Amino acid sequence: MRKRIMKLSCGLLAVSLLAGCGGGSAGESAPQEDRPADSVVVAMGPTSEPEAGFDPAYGWGAGEHVHEPLIQSTLTVTNADLTIGYDLATGYSVSEDGLTWTVTIRDDVSFTDGEPLTAEDVAFTYNTVKAASSVNDFTMLDYAEAADDTTVVFHMARPFSIWPYTMAIVGIVPEHAYDPATYGSEPIGSGRYILKQWDRGQQVILEANPDYYGEAPKMKQVTILFMEEDAAFLAAQAGQVDVAYTSAVYSDQTLSGYSLAAYASVDNRGVNLPALPPGETTDSGVPMGNAVTADVAVRRAINIGIDRQEMIDNVLNGYGTPAYSICDQLPWYNDASEVAYDPEGAAALLDAAGWVLGEDGVREKDGVRAELDILYANGDSVRQALAADLSGQLEELGFDCTIEGVGWDTAYDRAQSTPMVWGWGAHTPMELYNIYYSPADTGTATYSPYSNDTVDAYMDAALASTDLEESYALWQQAQWDGTTGVTQDGDVPWVWLVNVDHLYWVRDGLQIAQQKIHPHGHGWSIVNNVDQWSWS
Repeated sequence: MRKRIMKLSCGLLAVSLLAGCGGGSAGESAPQEDRPADSVVVAMGPTSEPEAGFDPAYGWGAGEHVHEPLIQSTLTVTNADLTIGYDLATGYSVSEDGLTWTVTIRDDVSFTDGEPLTAEDVAFTYNTVKAASSVNDFTMLDYAEAADDTTVVFHMARPFSIWPYTMAIVGIVPEHAYDPATYGSEPIGSGRYILKQWDRGQQVILEANPDYYGEAPKMKQVTILFMEEDAAFLAAQAGQVDVAYTSAVYSDQTLSGYSLAAYASVDNRGVNLPALPPGETTDSGVPMGNAVTADVAVRRAINIGIDRQEMIDNVLNGYGTPAYSICDQLPWYNDASEVAYDPEGAAALLDAAGWVLGEDGVREKDGVRAELDILYANGDSVRQALAADLSGQLEELGFDCTIEGVGWDTAYDRAQSTPMVWGWGAHTPMELYNIYYSPADTGTATYSPYSNDTVDAYMDAALASTDLEESYALWQQAQWDGTTGVTQDGDVPWVWLVNVDHLYWVRDGLQIAQQKIHPHGHGWSIVNNVDQWSWS
């Protein structure tokens, strides 16, 4: 308790220092009534601050916390239902072999330095991002070129039907004013906002772009404060912010003048179940496989034998939804993934597979005890609590479980042989590919040993499709085609537990525009449409 009080006191000190910095600058966290009616202050976590700045080539708008880049324009956008819409683009087409994408763009867009935005800038941006990005995978792109001022052609190294989802997160930079050494701190774009001020480690101030080609932003000034969760709570308590991120830990609190808003997400938590028996190693010598989870009956029993709603109630204080796949509620989701909680059925599966319940309450088969170590990332209290809850529920089914916190320096290797609680969720079908696809050079999926040639073939066909919407059906078949897949009647190499609601304290009177389902990462997604927010 003493440590927690000290932490809260330090957080309050941080808020006080931040409120006093800048000598009354526009970014000062003053009470709302002392600020213009067309401004808003939002508190996000420290990890939301882009380390490399606001350069799309170095992760801005991409990576784990995928969001619209705000400062720059993008060719496409994702709509509220996660279908594709247009921003700079006015149309696109793809060749029959899927190797050439032709995109036409608007001719009425200028950067904030007054120079026109042309297809040359688009091609330059993508060629730069391909060469420099350490966050996103651009190996599917060979190169981009401008056919004329309003036409850009993307030459692909391989077919990639979901290219429009990539185009929705890559902000366009000006070729004439791009210096990789300085652009991240002094970005020039054509988006809804201009970066007015960046105080590293503290805040970012965005101001509406007066020459924006689209609908003028209602919020003329947006201040983003980077704070630890305790400090963000105290800032809201002091009336210094209008929106503050929070978690289920604080959900039983009340704040005068604020309400708690919960936004649905595909920010899921799931556990990998290594599908190979032990004995093999990766090319680098990392042990693979697990004697217990190699039995598909065990994996299926776990999937139906856990009470997801109990986890939501006890770990998330009710703020979440059951997770059945890595893409719940998205256009490419296959509802065959959904299962009912059935502990009796789980026990029957284990019995039928020869996992006999011993006198000590632990099952055993052919001399192998049903022992599982469940890993979680050090410092993540939610994943730790989910691991503990999962462990308790599995013990009721006859498993002997322990939980263990690990660092990311060893987690990826350990997960090749040991179940681990992970967090995923993105606005692209590539998340399915990244989790389940087994490339020929390794023979198993990246994050846990698993392989199914039929599943791989569906995903290959989905990427090779020249029709984005038709590709959705192929992604769905990769999940379950009636005979095989990764769902309950198939291989179940992962068991998905919960989708975490993203929680925010919101000041009374602030109207936050309709939110898309949020991806993994509790930060910039909330302000994707901050230009549409208003005060009542």
